Amino acid sequence: MPRPRRFRVHDRAMPESELILGGQKSGKSRRAELRAKAWLDGDPARRAVLVATAQPWDDEMRERIARHRRERAARVPGLRTVEEPLRLAEAIAAHGAPDTLVLVDCLTLWLTAHLMPMTPTDRDADIAIRELLAAIGAARGPLVLVGNEIGLGVIPMGREVRAFVDALGRLNQDVAAACDRVTLMAAGLPLTLKEPA
Repeated sequence: MPRPRRFRVHDRAMPESELILGGQKSGKSRRAELRAKAWLDGDPARRAVLVATAQPWDDEMRERIARHRRERAARVPGLRTVEEPLRLAEAIAAHGAPDTLVLVDCLTLWLTAHLMPMTPTDRDADIAIRELLAAIGAARGPLVLVGNEIGLGVIPMGREVRAFVDALGRLNQDVAAACDRVTLMAAGLPLTLKEPA
């Protein structure tokens, strides 16, 4: 297996790709934003793009999206946002470059959009996942992906919910295998699950 490429952030090497997992309000998005901020602070010529996958399905989600935009703009002013709920592989390819960090937040909502019957999509979720994994491997610059770890609790009662938890667990395993680093967030603290070789 070839050695992973690394990008310089200040005096440290940043892995080409990182998956940051955690539960709701675990600090995973904040951790990813810190990665983007460190990248931008390392060189004024660098850029960072957030690929946001959330869709405003209801009033609460619309407010959540608006709040996240405001908070992100205050924390990481140079982070440009692109909204792409479905075509994630294409977004990674289009925005990635050696001088540009791509941050994807989040894989869970992206998978939800592919699996929900109310979302019009022209592709099968399995095909979209294969395309995403290929895009991670072909990334032209640093890539940080955020996802939820929802399989730590009790087994859900409903068949559809169990199927979703299983699908997300498989996605997380596949993306973790494709990434150089994997970090699990709990209570705002990082636990490194995988480090670059």
